[in-house]
Amino acid sequence: MMEKNWLQNFARSEEDSWIGGVCGGLGEHTSIPSWTWRLLFVLLVIFSYGIVLFIYILLWIFVPTKSKTEG
Repeated sequence: MMEKNWLQNFARSEEDSWIGGVCGGLGEHTSIPSWTWRLLFVLLVIFSYGIVLFIYILLWIFVPTKSKTEG
C-alpha cells in the first residue's frame, strides 16, 4: 500500500484557527509553525497585490476541515 503524503491528508484546523484555519492546518501538517505561515501569508498578500489573498480564499473554500475525531 502506498503511503499518503501530507498534502493528501491536508485539512484546515478547527483548534488553531484565526480566520479560516488554513495556516493552522499548514502548521499541523508541516514542520513550520502556524504563526510563521500567517506571517508569510500576510507579507505575500502585501507584496503580491492580493493574489495570495485570492489563493487563501480558494484554500478556505476547497480544503476540508479536519474533524475532531480524526485526531
